[in-house]
Parts: sequence; structure tokens; C-alpha cells
Amino acid sequence: MTKYLLFAFSDCKDPTKEKEFNDWYDNMHMPDMLEVPGFIKATRWVSADKKENEVRKYLAMYELETDNLDEFNAKMRERGMWTFNAGRFSELPVFDPDNVPRIYKQITKEKTPKKGKK
Repeated sequence: MTKYLLFAFSDCKDPTKEKEFNDWYDNMHMPDMLEVPGFIKATRWVSADKKENEVRKYLAMYELETDNLDEFNAKMRERGMWTFNAGRFSELPVFDPDNVPRIYKQITKEKTPKKGKK
């Protein structure tokens, strides 16, 4: 199976509701989406490099494996629609538009620093 990383950058529409946004993302949305066959694990991150007028403060990074990316994407869309129709999707997130790539395939083997170099 081919390994991929999926990056989902997001913001909260209402800064006064960031606690609610993060609770929803961590405890409802991420577990719901991890039900899609092929997902291995997910983590969330927050910007540590504060910028003025910052956008996409949050990052969810999912690891996945699949032999058929089109089929995986179809199942992910189906699961996303299920969360929406089941009332499990929040009005608080802002995600990147559809023309921004989100799924990446590794093209270089992992590299590490040479020992003894400063």
C-alpha cells in the first residue's frame, strides 16, 4: 500500500469560540473522520510562529495508506457528508479551498542529520 499524509489547515470563524472549536475538532470531527478505511492516525497542531493577521492557525495531520486514492477520497467525502447530515459538523471551522492540495505522497526517503556535524 502507498503511504500518504493529509494536511487539513483550519481556523475558527469566531475567536471567542476557539475552545468549543478545538473540543469539536479533537473529540468529534477527528474521531469521525478516522473511521474512513485507510486512515492510520492523526494529530493536531497549532501555529508556534505567530504572525500578524495569521490564517490557518491549526493543522490536522492524518497518516493514511491506500492502493486506490480515488476510492479513499470518495469514502472520505461520503464520511464528511455523513457527519454533516448527522448534525456532527460544526459551523466554526474555516478550511482551505478545494484547489489547495491536501494529500501528499512521499517521494524522498527520510533523511537525518549526519552524526558529529554542528
